[in-house]
Amino acid sequence: MSDHQAPEPHETNDLAPVDTPVPWRRVHPVSPLVRGWLAVVAIAFVYGQNTLSSFFGDEEPTPGPEMVSEAPLMLSLLIGAGVLVLILLGFFLSWRFTKYQITERHVNVNSGIVFRQQRQARIDRVQSIDIAQPLVARIFGLAELRFDVADSGSAAMNLAFVKLSEAHQLRNEILARAAGLKDPAAPAPLTEPAPGHGTGIETPPEAPQPAAAQGLGASERVVAAVPVGRLIGSILLRPTTMIMVLGLIGLGIAMSMFEGFAPFYLLPAFLGMAGALWNNLNTGYNFKAAASADGLRLSYGLLDTRHQTVPPGRVAAIKVSAPFFWRKLGWYKVAVNVAGIGGAGNEAQERSVLLPVGSYEDVLAVLSVVLPDPGVEAPREFFAAAINGAGTTAGFVVSPTKIRPLSPLAYKRQGYALTDTALVARNGALHRTLAIVPHARTQGLMLRQGPLARRFGVLDLSLATISGPVSALVHQLDVAVGRELFLEQADRAAAARKQTDSNHWLGDA
Repeated sequence: MSDHQAPEPHETNDLAPVDTPVPWRRVHPVSPLVRGWLAVVAIAFVYGQNTLSSFFGDEEPTPGPEMVSEAPLMLSLLIGAGVLVLILLGFFLSWRFTKYQITERHVNVNSGIVFRQQRQARIDRVQSIDIAQPLVARIFGLAELRFDVADSGSAAMNLAFVKLSEAHQLRNEILARAAGLKDPAAPAPLTEPAPGHGTGIETPPEAPQPAAAQGLGASERVVAAVPVGRLIGSILLRPTTMIMVLGLIGLGIAMSMFEGFAPFYLLPAFLGMAGALWNNLNTGYNFKAAASADGLRLSYGLLDTRHQTVPPGRVAAIKVSAPFFWRKLGWYKVAVNVAGIGGAGNEAQERSVLLPVGSYEDVLAVLSVVLPDPGVEAPREFFAAAINGAGTTAGFVVSPTKIRPLSPLAYKRQGYALTDTALVARNGALHRTLAIVPHARTQGLMLRQGPLARRFGVLDLSLATISGPVSALVHQLDVAVGRELFLEQADRAAAARKQTDSNHWLGDA
């Protein structure tokens, strides 16, 4: 991805890479309003309130001729009309100077009125593409494309806003190219000239998509869905929720000991807790995971909806977790590390979730899409032992019994297993976790040993992947076992990377 000043997109640009000439297209004309509606409402509210209060306040109007008394009203109306014209002009110019282009190798977006900006993303480095619909965009039937590019650490580029149908078409087309799919036939034209325009800017088509893109968008099979009741129950049974509730109760009890205390004083803390709970509900509402040709497609959201695609070849690590209060109900959560989405922010954490809460069958269905080849002959039995088992069943190597004083509950469970395609690390006794790291996605290995670990003759093995919520760690291995695993896993990772195409993650089709 690059970010630099650029001239008009239809003119020659020496800084841009050489690509087959492709027409530039515009976003939807309503896009500036969708992006700036909040500012418009705020200006209108402040201006309207001040204007109305000045004319309908309690103060007596100053006596004078009729023309003079009406002048302030006429002046206010003229000022308001002028502000409206300036806003509309700004919206028009913003739309006029925002253009995008999709070539065989790049996605380009040009924007800016005074300071021109060109943003570019290589298609073969695109990790995933989200289709987001904020509340106002849903009213107009529009959507925003958010591109995640390798090594960017966050959304590298946004394209806002286009029609929802066009957004799905663009996503399928770009992901087909990113996956390395080849279309034997010549692709159909992506655009057709807009009548009366000779500027090189084209309007979005209603023409057929190339065969590869049609294959990606042809069908989806829902593999997991989250009922509203289960979602609410999982939110209430989360440890963080219980800590917030107990903390609020404790704060209320402590403050009630002071004279003059009123429950109203707890309102800020209550609003903070309510906001966190609402965020979990909003992002998990109507959650569906569907298998498609380009990977796992996620859709969720109550007010703001999002459609997200997670290609299996871009997944660097997977985590299955079972909090203590969920285990009796058989609920689990699945999260991943995906290149381009990594980070510690709330949005990055939300987008890394493949299943906010689901049954064991839901977990297997999701894993079958993002980890199509687990590398074992009996995946169901293996993952049953990995998620809920203990001891050496299913080929697991566990911590030695000598570390029982350090981990009295977890020493029988924590350990690892090797499959033909991944290393699986199992941890936790009360809060159970399972980390899966494909050999080809292992970026580094590290042995760690603290003072107590040296005393008991054990060490930890950490597997480095891209940033995200999954931290793959094998706890408290015997020193000899850990060193042997360290050397062997380094060789496995190197051999697996040589056989993997890091750019074209579906291969030729």
